[in-house]
Amino acid sequence: MNRRNFMMTTALAALGVGGAYIYTSKPQVTDFLVEPASAQDAADVDTSMVKDLVMGEADAPIELIEYASYTCPHCANFHATVFEQLKENYIDTGKVRFVYREVYFDKYGLWAAMVARCGGDLRYFGIQGMLYEQQQDWIAGGKDAMEIVENLRTIGKKAGLSDADLDACMNDGAMAQAMVAKFEREVAEYDVSGTPTLIINGEKNSNMSYDDLAQKLDALLEA
Repeated sequence: MNRRNFMMTTALAALGVGGAYIYTSKPQVTDFLVEPASAQDAADVDTSMVKDLVMGEADAPIELIEYASYTCPHCANFHATVFEQLKENYIDTGKVRFVYREVYFDKYGLWAAMVARCGGDLRYFGIQGMLYEQQQDWIAGGKDAMEIVENLRTIGKKAGLSDADLDACMNDGAMAQAMVAKFEREVAEYDVSGTPTLIINGEKNSNMSYDDLAQKLDALLEA
């Protein structure tokens, strides 16, 4: 098994795609029907169904890519203390094209991302905000998978999703596999090993305060 096949198999197993389950609103579980031992090389998986998550003007002078996990407390802090100012002062003003890339350290982060994507383009970033704002509440200690799933479903329903919507999204095995494959390719691009990681015009940066980020962005804009 080559390195990519090994990574894809490991990721699928760790995230519950083939070894664990997503719970529906009914007292049953649905298997993703993906066998980790025979998982395809991530490079061969069709990820066209997994849309990029983008804010801002396509021709903005700066591209900022954030790699983040919904179960990462540092990511939640970044979105609480940095992101809104970044959006107001740089994204909404056409200075920054913002690309959000999901990182799945565990199955809960994958499930949260599937709920956010269930809302479609118009609701994604709104659900994202709810997931980060309520992170400590919905994770609930990380011991009871069913409780975490129900917490995620509650967030989805507050965002206007129905039980039927959530059942379909959270049990979509093809989508889950495509998301994992896309995640693997994207983190490999810049050798991302922690979150949040910020790629600013191709340069890799670790987490930073808003003031430090603004200083870096302003320097690029003035260059």
